[in-house]
Amino acid sequence: MTPIFTPLTELDTWLLREGTHLRPYEVLGANPTAEGTAFAVWSPNASRVSVVGDFNGWDGLQNPLQLHSDTGVWTGFVPEVGIGARYKFEIWNREGHLLAARADPYARQSEVRPATASIVAPLPPKQTPPPDRQLANALDAPMSIYEVHLGSWRRGENNRWLTWDEIADTLIPYVQNMGFTHIELLPISEHPFDGSWGYQPIGLYAPTSRFGSLDGLVRLVQRCHAAGIGVIVDWVPAHFPTDAHGLAGFDGTHLYEHADPREGFHQDWNTLIYNWGRTEVANFLIGNALYWLERFGVDGLRVDAVASMLYRDYSRKAGEWVPNVHGGRENLEAIAFFKRLNEIIGRECPHAMTLAEESTSFPLVSHPTYTGGLGFHYKWNMGWMHDSLQYIQRDPVYRQYHQNEISFGLVYAFSEHFVLPISHDEVVHGKGSLLNKMPGDRWQKFANLRAYLGFMFAHPGKKLLFMGCEFAQEREWNHDQSLDWHLLENENSQNTNKPEHTGVQRLVRDLNYWYRQTPALHQSDCSPDGFQWIDHSHTQESVFSFIRRANRSSDLVENDFAVIVCHFVPTVVANYRIGVPQAGTYHERLNTDSAYYGGGNQGTPFGCATAEPVPWNGQPFSIVVTLPPLAMVAWECD
Repeated sequence: MTPIFTPLTELDTWLLREGTHLRPYEVLGANPTAEGTAFAVWSPNASRVSVVGDFNGWDGLQNPLQLHSDTGVWTGFVPEVGIGARYKFEIWNREGHLLAARADPYARQSEVRPATASIVAPLPPKQTPPPDRQLANALDAPMSIYEVHLGSWRRGENNRWLTWDEIADTLIPYVQNMGFTHIELLPISEHPFDGSWGYQPIGLYAPTSRFGSLDGLVRLVQRCHAAGIGVIVDWVPAHFPTDAHGLAGFDGTHLYEHADPREGFHQDWNTLIYNWGRTEVANFLIGNALYWLERFGVDGLRVDAVASMLYRDYSRKAGEWVPNVHGGRENLEAIAFFKRLNEIIGRECPHAMTLAEESTSFPLVSHPTYTGGLGFHYKWNMGWMHDSLQYIQRDPVYRQYHQNEISFGLVYAFSEHFVLPISHDEVVHGKGSLLNKMPGDRWQKFANLRAYLGFMFAHPGKKLLFMGCEFAQEREWNHDQSLDWHLLENENSQNTNKPEHTGVQRLVRDLNYWYRQTPALHQSDCSPDGFQWIDHSHTQESVFSFIRRANRSSDLVENDFAVIVCHFVPTVVANYRIGVPQAGTYHERLNTDSAYYGGGNQGTPFGCATAEPVPWNGQPFSIVVTLPPLAMVAWECD
């Protein structure tokens, strides 16, 4: 008979019952010791629970667990079971019927799919982020994020996945050379289906075994930090899949999900929705957020599908949803969950940030909770992404009629702390690659793409670019194979005088360094003081011009402002006058039509223009320049 053992102290019991146990993963799940492993699982409506595994022949009669009725947690200790042992929980429902064996919700490691057993693993030691990490996430810091799906960034021989260490060996030097400040990893929690890209996780606490054991992930994050790169992890508290070994009907009742399918079933994704108002579920999720931030040292969590959580009628027709207690459509439990989550992260992990993928106009998403906000640090600007991509995909001859698709974003650009995302969602499901969204012949496609990327980096807001977009991958992203690195290898081996893919890659690298080195481009990203239109009414030539300004109160400001001119038609315009704020000589800082980037090398002679005391566009001075075709040109004054 297994000796009775409980990892729960009186304080643990109190906190679990109260819903304030911030780190339930320290006492629930499988916790190995020198003598064996302590097991604990929340299953309040079960009539019997056992732990089964290789160590007992998967026989549920060998190691039954004991119920702590005040918490609904079943606990037990199995001697001589150590790290690496495979296990599951055998659960009998309240009617005495045996359910499918369940993976441990708090498992720290799982088998590689299609196997589904949990694996006993040590709790990673707490990581201490370097002091500069908090500064790197600040509103006035440059933030350029490289979004990565680790399973398809690069593959090894025979199309195998790389290990965590192999990923670190190749990804980190590349990101560092390209000038990105952060990487964002598509969900790396364990998930049974490759095609979900991690967005249908079952093992929230288990870094996927596809790339090796969890200590490899710890090393990856540490090596990123040593290289000055922040790490953001996509996090999915919105829903979970219905697989029999997962959380669905965990103890024979709707434990983690709502019982009513109008609240608990996601019609779009055929998944189940967490019951965020339930104490133990909120504890499970908030504990998981702290687990990633504290035990792996990641710098931030990008929270997926926030809009689907905030609205009870999200993607539902009339009669298919349940109003809140006030009769409205807002999900009050989700709102309370987000506020508590962000307050706890702010208190416990002040170095970390949270980013919301929120596609509606829900107010104050990235504002502090004490001002009525949800408490996120940043929000993805889905409106900017939609409007700007819609504009750039138009034939240039029609762009003059849609100037507002570019200018409208500045109406609300400072209502939230925005990230401008060109994410994986824009290059899948038949949408084509970013390059192939561009109109025109091959030359125009590359020129349009370069101009669009230039506009993105000059626009207020932090930046996010999905892997492959930085070198103009031509095919749509495929999660089952590596990016098309051969496009760059071929151009480099041929030493071509017309760089296309390498030209775009050079441009993105230079845009990153320009953005990081120029205070005017990042210090006031989230403040209207950092932006001023020069002219967005010149529709016939599809020209947009504006000023980006640094925080004038900063002692670190070297370049107080930059003048940006975007020209979105494929013609050269000579003798174009633009208003500027002060006298001096203006120099081309960056021109996306440079031959170095694969362009036609058009532009103002000698790359400089002297300001004249001719008022223009509401500015006291003006310069006369040549506009390259389909290009962004940045000017700085000496």
